[in-house]
Amino acid sequence: MKILLAEDDLHLGELIVHLLKKKGIDHIDWVQEGEDAYDYAMAEFYDVVVLDWMLPNGDGVDICRRLRQNGYTGAILMLTAKDAVQDRVTGLEAGADDYLIKPFEIDELVARLKARARRTFVPLQEEKVTFHGFTLNRTSHTLHRGDEEIFLTPREFQLLDLLVQNQGQVVPRETILDRVWGWDADVSMKTIDATIKLLRKKLKDDVIQTVRGVGYKIDKSME
Repeated sequence: MKILLAEDDLHLGELIVHLLKKKGIDHIDWVQEGEDAYDYAMAEFYDVVVLDWMLPNGDGVDICRRLRQNGYTGAILMLTAKDAVQDRVTGLEAGADDYLIKPFEIDELVARLKARARRTFVPLQEEKVTFHGFTLNRTSHTLHRGDEEIFLTPREFQLLDLLVQNQGQVVPRETILDRVWGWDADVSMKTIDATIKLLRKKLKDDVIQTVRGVGYKIDKSME
């Protein structure tokens, strides 16, 4: 199983990761902020996303709702100390598949993760896009040049995917900010420029073009 854990309590997060690994679940990505949970979930496939209800920079319910609104179909399990019926309804209406009240036993969490993972939709056909000698795999969220895999961060992948989807068109920096970070993120245009610079370094190719005063583009590939 591949699990994304969003838990801001440092001690609890470390404990959950440690106990899950003892139970044989080795692939766990752990983040401590809501916005990071959203970015990771949208950039990579997980069998189950485990969201704490209370998170800084976007609480669990809001992140769950945003994921569903943007087409995320993976399993989502909410962790919370709130045990009122209305709270459970709120979480489920936001798109959560399951709900676990703190404190909980690790065996119950593992059982629920396994149950949800069995129901998670896994695409049978990979969605690949080729451009300028590269292959972007939107299913596995990987980038290859021939047999070489080029490792990207979640935001680098999102930014490159946005440019690839709009080949031949200039993507304004404002649109990049909105689609990749979100308008409410505390991010400046310099962050976009810095991410583009890192992408160019990893691609080792002049694929991404700068349109001064507007944004960036990738020319249409002849492939």
